[in-house]
Amino acid sequence: MATSNSHPNIYTLWSTPHSLYSGKVRSYLIKKGIAFRERCSSNPQFKQRVLPAVGLVVFPILETPDGKIIQDSTDIVEHIEAQSLLPSMTPPTPIQNVVALLLDGFGLEGLLQVAMHYRWSYRKEQEHFLRAEFGRGMYAGPDREKRLATGEKIMGYFNSFLPVLGVTPETIPAIESAYVELLDVLDIHFQHYPYLLGRHPSIADFGFMAPMFAHLGRDPYPASLMKNLAPNVYRWVERMNLANISDGEYPEGEDTWLANDAIPETLEPVLALLFRDWGSQLRADAKHFNAWLESSPSFPAGQLVNVNEERKVHPTLGLVEYEWRGCKVRRASAVHCLWLFDKALAAANELSGDARSRFAELVHRNSGEEIMAIRLNRKMERQKNVLVLR
Repeated sequence: MATSNSHPNIYTLWSTPHSLYSGKVRSYLIKKGIAFRERCSSNPQFKQRVLPAVGLVVFPILETPDGKIIQDSTDIVEHIEAQSLLPSMTPPTPIQNVVALLLDGFGLEGLLQVAMHYRWSYRKEQEHFLRAEFGRGMYAGPDREKRLATGEKIMGYFNSFLPVLGVTPETIPAIESAYVELLDVLDIHFQHYPYLLGRHPSIADFGFMAPMFAHLGRDPYPASLMKNLAPNVYRWVERMNLANISDGEYPEGEDTWLANDAIPETLEPVLALLFRDWGSQLRADAKHFNAWLESSPSFPAGQLVNVNEERKVHPTLGLVEYEWRGCKVRRASAVHCLWLFDKALAAANELSGDARSRFAELVHRNSGEEIMAIRLNRKMERQKNVLVLR
């Protein structure tokens, strides 16, 4: 596909500052040292070239120097990592790789609910900011009132997602309690290490940057909460958008992966919350997905994974219900969540020998056996920007 990129060696990131998944890709490109320019959908080139290629209004989208257009934050990162450009952001050792994949999925999907809650449940406390940010991506002119009005028009659409995500008056106390617990253990971890897996950024950090930047670390209300409750986490958010990998506030040391495929002890409480909080969602989603497969065992390869066969970036197979932190959650099933988790499962199932034993001990210490025993009866893959069955 031809591109009008006037800078042939520069990537173009089509996104918006307030976009959740764009936070992952932007941070990745910065840490990777890849030259890029960022463009919003208000740019005429988006409707003329990019939207027809993708077929969906969704961010982020990466346009490569040779004109290739890639949608989905995970596909973008995997595409660039496959080129073996240094520094690598994919752990080279098996246990660290599995843990990074788990954290990447937890950040991208397991924290989606809390990110959307703090943006929209506290809309009144940050209304002007949100109008400006949503308008920023759609209107590039000088009229401030027009930008604010443009943003307001689309905000109701995203605001309406809360019930679908299981954010209700009954679940909000549990959502906020879980998030405060997570902030606390992350704050302790980032007192010891600059990144999730130690001294080197990884796909785990970029997955967490999706909710932690645009929603939880940038929107006024949750950003203030993060600064006051977990300043080390807020500092990590800042660090993740800085090009240099080393950070002067930590004792001097090489910016490399931890030796012997080690996982920081201070990360284990984060993993325990991952297994506890994301696990409830994963079990419900996996059960629903497998039941959907059993209802039509003749689904062919390439079958669209969505309840009404509509092309959606984040499809669903209907409503799921489950108990979580003392309340009942009722929300749309999250198929994309399973696709990401299955990447970690596949990597875990390939472990052998000492690595397999050590990972099993790590999972046991953090009560994750039930979650790591989840199995999906069919594999999924992305084709033409949507999930289908293999």
